Amino acid sequence: MGRLGWILAAASLGLLAVLAAGCGTTGTVSRVGGAGLRGGPVILSAEKIPDLGTVLVDEGVTLYVFAPDRATEVTCKGPCASAWPPLTIAPGQRPSASGAVRSELLGTDPGPEGSRVVTYAGWPLYSFVSDTEPGEANGQNVDLNGGYWYVISPAGKIIR
Repeated sequence: MGRLGWILAAASLGLLAVLAAGCGTTGTVSRVGGAGLRGGPVILSAEKIPDLGTVLVDEGVTLYVFAPDRATEVTCKGPCASAWPPLTIAPGQRPSASGAVRSELLGTDPGPEGSRVVTYAGWPLYSFVSDTEPGEANGQNVDLNGGYWYVISPAGKIIR
């Protein structure tokens, strides 16, 4: 399947997830192949992905930024977060860095319903439900849920 086919398949799966989610949010985002609330530590690392270079990952699952967030706040909420779960962390915990990831670029922002969303270079981080295996980046450069989604490098640069 070509790149366009993968993008269409990813968009279709994302749309199905949004439709299945309805209009509300359950509060706790489950780990769908990657990001989500968990009680244990969040340790971001970086992995090389073909055609994209080295990008941030959480337990091998590609992380994305959402262009409408503008590196200021979480804007993907409710049904959007069903397709693009934000990487959340328990209150009082801090994310940490491994390898090429720069700890000084890590932070957290307020998320939906009192959660804390992990940020990098100010950008809230998300996974994509269509990335089911480590090393996949099916959400890269996808226009879905009101804006474009991109991976981010360990230097904090968005890869378009």
